[in-house]
Amino acid sequence: MPSIAFDDIAEPDFADAIFVKVPGNRPLPEDPASWANRIFSVSSAPRWIRILFGIRQTLVGLVGIDKGEPSVFAVDRVENGEALISANDTHLNFRAAVEVDSNSRLLQLTTVVELHGWKGKLYWSVVSLFHGPVTRSMMTRAARNFVQSG
Repeated sequence: MPSIAFDDIAEPDFADAIFVKVPGNRPLPEDPASWANRIFSVSSAPRWIRILFGIRQTLVGLVGIDKGEPSVFAVDRVENGEALISANDTHLNFRAAVEVDSNSRLLQLTTVVELHGWKGKLYWSVVSLFHGPVTRSMMTRAARNFVQSG
């Protein structure tokens, strides 16, 4: 079944799905919203990602893009076992859907992006270089923190 991330953006300019194995054998929380909150928590992001976010906040104003707040990563809804985060802005629309398969112990994040104009293309040309490593690192840290918290 396709991710609910595609519900609003059926023909994205960018889409990917990243999977991370959750180590250990403790039963996993099956609430996708709790996983989304773990992944996108600014306070639990690795230091190098917080630095990148700080640089982003400084630079986007130079091209007239809103800085955005951490609340942009708040879960909008949970449906079909996925937690959906949605944001629309002048330069792009994005959707991020988080789900966990407790049987395979796989954490999945699907990202879908629709670009608007030259600002969106410029922004994404830079952000796309970091998207994979940042997303995977945030997911890996969320999985590791789950294992260590028990």
